[in-house]
Amino acid sequence: QVQLVESGGGSVQAGGSLRLSCVASGSILSIGAMGWHRQAPGKQRDLVADITSGGRTNYADSVKGRFTISRDNAMNAVYLQMNNLKPEDTAVYYCKADGVEYYASSYMYVDDFWGQGTQVTVSS
Repeated sequence: QVQLVESGGGSVQAGGSLRLSCVASGSILSIGAMGWHRQAPGKQRDLVADITSGGRTNYADSVKGRFTISRDNAMNAVYLQMNNLKPEDTAVYYCKADGVEYYASSYMYVDDFWGQGTQVTVSS
């Protein structure tokens, strides 16, 4: 099976920075896009940023110019550098891996996977 483990969340004051990391483990052959989503209390889960295996990036308008997504294909890892954080960035941040090709019980599968989420809290 495949697991995504996130780290790097925490509490910070407005204007501060945090760096989130997510590493996928398991018998992985390849991963398509990797990205970060977030969900604030009482709201839907929204895309923050994603990146293809070739390095093409996509950002939500609300984080453009403040957040940077990057990826290490050899490590099956994705990162989110968050600068100039605002209180409205407060949410649980989830890592997602799309189109994961992996082996399980001698068979190959392709699935999407989510991490368990990490809390980011920004105080004013």
